[in-house]
Amino acid sequence: MIATPRLLWVGTNPGGGGTETHMITLSRALAEQGAEVHCLVHPQGRIAQALETAPVTRHFGVFRNSADPGGIRALRRAIRRVQPDWVVGSFSKEYWPLALISRSAGRPLALFRHMDLQLRPSTRWLLSRWPLRLFAISNYLRDRLILQGLPAKRVEVLANPLHLSDFQRDLEARREERRTLGLAENDFVVGFVGAWHRGKGVFMLADAIDAAQAVDPRVHGLWLGGGAHEADLRARLRDKPWHHLLGWQDPVTPWYSVMDILALPSIEPDTFGRVCLEAQVCATPVLGAAMGGIPESFAPDRSGLLLPAGNMAGWRDAILRFAADRHLCDELGAAGPEYARRFDADIIARDFLATLAR
Repeated sequence: MIATPRLLWVGTNPGGGGTETHMITLSRALAEQGAEVHCLVHPQGRIAQALETAPVTRHFGVFRNSADPGGIRALRRAIRRVQPDWVVGSFSKEYWPLALISRSAGRPLALFRHMDLQLRPSTRWLLSRWPLRLFAISNYLRDRLILQGLPAKRVEVLANPLHLSDFQRDLEARREERRTLGLAENDFVVGFVGAWHRGKGVFMLADAIDAAQAVDPRVHGLWLGGGAHEADLRARLRDKPWHHLLGWQDPVTPWYSVMDILALPSIEPDTFGRVCLEAQVCATPVLGAAMGGIPESFAPDRSGLLLPAGNMAGWRDAILRFAADRHLCDELGAAGPEYARRFDADIIARDFLATLAR
């Protein structure tokens, strides 16, 4: 391995989704493991903001599309200044400029794939034939890429990292926030964190919570997030006081302790279930849909339950089972931190550096 590897990670999307969170988490961890990390990022984006105090050198540029002249100039300039041992990329619109410019500069390239989207023929050719290292964030996504025609030997898996120290069980927050929400000590709170989108199963989950609440009035829903179907969800849950719709919360960490379980009920494939990991670190058990990469994000029957996607009756029954058996809830919650430890960002960073050195 290079004694102090120098990396230039390029990701100029301005948003704050899972791909951006991955770049923020892993680049921080790589720097903490001794790598010299530089990032080319959007000057007003979430990544730049999150890395402002990290031991990472930021460079600024924007790729609005793969042929953006400004982005290309910024990338060439960053490579000249940094002289990286590896160039790293995460966003598909930047794949081709990264491939062409890194190769012209004689710099090896590593790309991450996060989304389970149909590959364009040009992208499939690039990921199949170009001299680069390709990493999927889950075994599910690796299998999907192979089904789309990528050679199996080309696709490696590097797990989605989490800074475990950023998450912890917070009993004080649990008491205070539950009091603020008007919850009694024995009320049972089902939490959801993420995009309020039909494909995430939010409407099915809302129906399951309502059905459980009709049997056990202690059942409540706690909703953190927002998105494309937010207005529809709010309208559907209006005048139902057992639902608490808080929108996006920053930080989200204390709210995992407020919940009794976290639900990830997607009815369309997720490549992974990062919120399941975050909840487990906070000793909150999870209900996860048997869909996409979600089963890889927790330990079914040890730190949560794996349920059929879209089966409202099954989700209702699981909620009622947990609400009636707090011992089971505590037992599965206690197993979560141990399972999540394998996703610790320091471990993933060391594995990434070791893989690049091979």
